[in-house]
Amino acid sequence: MSISIAESLLSAQGRLQSSSESARLDAEVLLAHVIEKSRTYLHTWPEHLITDEQLTHYQQVIQRRAQGEPVAYLTGRQEFWSLSLKVTPATLIPRPETELLVEKALEKIPVHGRLHVLDLGTGSGAIALAIAKERTMCHVVAVDMSAEALEVAAHNANEHSIQNVEFLQSDWFSKLVLPKFDLILANPPYICDDDPHLYQDSIRFEPVTALTAGTDGLHDLRLIINQAKPYLTQQGWLLVEHGYDQATAVQALLIAAGYHEIADFNDYAGQARLAMGTL
Repeated sequence: MSISIAESLLSAQGRLQSSSESARLDAEVLLAHVIEKSRTYLHTWPEHLITDEQLTHYQQVIQRRAQGEPVAYLTGRQEFWSLSLKVTPATLIPRPETELLVEKALEKIPVHGRLHVLDLGTGSGAIALAIAKERTMCHVVAVDMSAEALEVAAHNANEHSIQNVEFLQSDWFSKLVLPKFDLILANPPYICDDDPHLYQDSIRFEPVTALTAGTDGLHDLRLIINQAKPYLTQQGWLLVEHGYDQATAVQALLIAAGYHEIADFNDYAGQARLAMGTL
């Protein structure tokens, strides 16, 4: 039986109402993905009939979304900065709040600066590629311990024709060889191992190794802050994303490690999110 775009969306929205805070948006994004059209098309042609095959596919992805699977994994795409990025279950889904890390990093890099930048735990490559795209004279090294994640990041670089990024498989600094970097950026895991949110909502579908960091959530932040110094140029900067309740602890780690000009910034939602310091 043929069904219109409008009818499909209404049914899907009702199906998602109890499981998603953005039921209508999810329904639209997923239908646009299934029929390979834009969301504008959905609004322009609500009476258009979708095929039985499309309807079956759509119902399947709506069911998966109703069970909590992230929209980004269902479509295989996520918007970040000015980039549409491929994402897979091997990569963390880039969050809007992480754009603050890009924003603050760009403030430290002159438009035509030839700085060396290191992105630790690059995942889909979101941070590294945003920096490299905005500062084309910079050389960006993006590392991740996951070969699968690096494959996704390299795909995203090729898709956007970004050539000033080098990818390296490394557990943080373990495979890095000097020279030093002018900026080191990291959005490391910072959730406590026993945080109940890990088993709720869509976050439970994301790679746990990209989320958890010991009993206090500071294991990786502590390691990065302490080990970054030999890899920074004099007056080089370290910028790290942290949890909303970790600002005081992270600033204390920076002070203890000998950093100066330490500052912390709130994200666009008003939550403490980013700490930085220099040598």
